[in-house]
Amino acid sequence: MERGAAAPVWRLRATGGHRDRDRAHPPPPPREEEEEEDDDDSGDTGGKKRGGPRRRRRRLVVPLAEGRGAPAVLLYLLGLRALVQLSHRQLLSQPSPAGPRDFSAPRAREYLDNITAIGPRTVGSPQNEVLAVNYLLEQIRAIERESTDAHKLSVDIQRPTGSFSIDFLGGFTSYYANITNVVVKLEPRNGAEHAVLSNCHFDSVPNTPGASDDAVSCAVMLEILNTLSKSSEPLQHAVIFLFNGAEENILQASHGFITQHEWAKSIRAFINLEAAGVGGKELVFQTGPENPWLVQAYVVAAKHPFASVVAQEIFQSGIIPADTDFRIYRDFGNVPGIDLAFIENGYIYHTEYDTSDRILTDSIQRAGDNILAVLKYLATSDKLAKSSEYRHGNVVFFDVLGLFVLAYPARVGTIMNYVTAAIAFLYLGKKVLQPKTRAVQNLKKLFTAFGLTLLSWVCTLVAVLIVAVFVSVIGRSLSWYTHFYVSVFLYGTAAAAKLILVHTLAKKFFYKNVNEQYQGDVFFDASLMIWSIALAVITQIGLCSAFICTLWVAFPLLTKLMIHKEFSQKGATMKFVMMYMLGMFVPYLYMMYLSWTVFEMFTPIMGRSGSEILPDVVLAGFIVVITMILSSYFINFVYLVKSTKTTLITLTTVFVVTLILVCSGIFFPYSSDAANPKPKRVFLQVRKGLYIVLPLLVAGVFGFFFLNTITTTPSCPPKKVAIPCLLDLKALMIISGFERIASVSFVQSVRSAHLCQKSGGFKWGS
Repeated sequence: MERGAAAPVWRLRATGGHRDRDRAHPPPPPREEEEEEDDDDSGDTGGKKRGGPRRRRRRLVVPLAEGRGAPAVLLYLLGLRALVQLSHRQLLSQPSPAGPRDFSAPRAREYLDNITAIGPRTVGSPQNEVLAVNYLLEQIRAIERESTDAHKLSVDIQRPTGSFSIDFLGGFTSYYANITNVVVKLEPRNGAEHAVLSNCHFDSVPNTPGASDDAVSCAVMLEILNTLSKSSEPLQHAVIFLFNGAEENILQASHGFITQHEWAKSIRAFINLEAAGVGGKELVFQTGPENPWLVQAYVVAAKHPFASVVAQEIFQSGIIPADTDFRIYRDFGNVPGIDLAFIENGYIYHTEYDTSDRILTDSIQRAGDNILAVLKYLATSDKLAKSSEYRHGNVVFFDVLGLFVLAYPARVGTIMNYVTAAIAFLYLGKKVLQPKTRAVQNLKKLFTAFGLTLLSWVCTLVAVLIVAVFVSVIGRSLSWYTHFYVSVFLYGTAAAAKLILVHTLAKKFFYKNVNEQYQGDVFFDASLMIWSIALAVITQIGLCSAFICTLWVAFPLLTKLMIHKEFSQKGATMKFVMMYMLGMFVPYLYMMYLSWTVFEMFTPIMGRSGSEILPDVVLAGFIVVITMILSSYFINFVYLVKSTKTTLITLTTVFVVTLILVCSGIFFPYSSDAANPKPKRVFLQVRKGLYIVLPLLVAGVFGFFFLNTITTTPSCPPKKVAIPCLLDLKALMIISGFERIASVSFVQSVRSAHLCQKSGGFKWGS
């Protein structure tokens, strides 16, 4: 029998007469038992009092068996992880042979192989300024010869000179001279007033063929140009293809184009193709600013969507030490756009292993399908010509397992978020006020559970971070770099064990002799309150990522309302557990999906993050946060089961064994496996013949730096060798003009450089 929304708890009270009667006539073990309740019952949820205690028949509630509950939760999480893995690995169905009007990955691969065959293409080198440019022009001319009469194709070689200041890496002024841009405009035969830009770069960092960053994007754009030029369908607007030759020098070529080229004035939107990894899916991680119609264009046109406003807000927060040409077009051109990047296998990003054979053909096909479709959509859209009229607010967008994208205006999301939070608070308020005579006590119990949950999170975070610091101090950092699941077995099990331990102790000592069913219900409400507060706060801050909290409030609340009757009558049965997990499917699946995407991006970054931070501490903290989130609606199971002893022993054993193995050094961080290398990064920079006008001319002599970029490298501060200069050499950053000799990068010629200070009077010479 149901009594309101709160889970009931029953205290058996017997008078002396009752006890004498029971001794004389002991009853058989009942399925149902008569119980007295009054307003002192902690499980009472309301109802009018009718002259004293009420009698109701209730089923005896048997606590959930640990042997069934724990495996069920584990299998549930593993099943979700399998679905996420399948989604990330499923790039697209097997592509059929492409016709002349379709994007062809095999044709794009030919372009890719030929570009990477040139070798490293650093700015100022013959490979970049001559060979790569000549190859691009050769292919563009071949495409022009085969284009239809419906289009007009124009080619221009730009060699801009200029400078700009940028607030990146502490802020600096960048000067460039005679860098190279290859620009192609495809437009209707009668011309076009407005244009959409597609941008990539053909230069690379030293010592790498740069297949993913960014030769594959050049190959994709060449094939898109080939496909569009052969189409008999005329375009409404022009499509400009920019192959810029100086992006790795911190975005110089894009600045030269958008501020100096005559075609730049007609651009109303752009798509930027980048890479933070080698192949895989291309993630939309920046859009706008504002201009929600651009996101809508991607939602409608993209065949294989992969986009997240969470990635956008993470990237724009500055946590990731990188930037793209998107920033230049946004800040200096005032043009809205879409930023895409390959994110898989960042371990070999910017290394000699970034070769064309490591990029799957399916990865090229999906990128080509998406970008071609979006460019077609924009080039035939009436909104492109009036893009400034559609600049109103941000947009919330996220894909669902790569199947489709949900997108809606941020202002609509704000309303949805506040309404969801309000409904949750109304539900909690109703629970507290049932009955009104016990409202204060109910509120006290709810806030006690709320505080214990937060306390368990703090204790878990501190404990796991102590382990991470210990691992770093003994020199075993990055043991998970090649063996990713070591981090889960080390920090994940420690976090889960600590959370369960805190709540087990609270159950044993603080909630002694309190009904399990009632206590589990209270802790569910505490988790719901935490998520509701988070939803309201994040929405108030203005973050579009608040939609995640909406999922974690709406679905658990609906689940609770649907299974309340089952839970109140029978307790935590396996049927209840299955129904509970089914109701939580959407938020848990999406959180696993999002977490794995973030892991895939951040884990390789930890290997090149430098010695300023401890990568184990960062990763451990992230794992703890994910553990807190995933456990938030399962912590109540600790109070529903008879015991957590087996679970704690298992988690502790896995943690201790993993810690011993990590301390022994069995998990070497790096791998030289030819099929899947994960190299260590150490940069050796040699400079010669450099002089600086301050305005005095100071002749440079030979010198070098050894940069300690990885925490596992023994501490080695930068070394300087007799370089008489008026500037501290640590303030200088020379990036361009490298040529590989053996395994060391030397400055061959300085055609462009950076001064890491915002001072306008400094000049560079070579």
